[in-house]
Amino acid sequence: MVEDLKTKEQEVEDVLNKIRPALALDQGNIKLIKIENNDVYLELLGACSTCPVPDITMNDVIITTIKHLLPWVETVHIGQNKFELNNTIQ
Repeated sequence: MVEDLKTKEQEVEDVLNKIRPALALDQGNIKLIKIENNDVYLELLGACSTCPVPDITMNDVIITTIKHLLPWVETVHIGQNKFELNNTIQ
């Protein structure tokens, strides 16, 4: 089971590495916090953590990309420190 979790973590990191250049254009980043079952928990960092319109970034870039490339992902939770959001899209 631990090996399966490590594989899932690596798969998510691989996808995040594809997303990070787009976030970096606005001095942002994203961090994998944990995976529970098939739910992925992320945190926006840098300029993304203070962005006044995070929903566009989360819906159009991050969540769509992860769910498209990783069919096993059921839900993506994205926290943002400034607003203490827990956006969830299933």
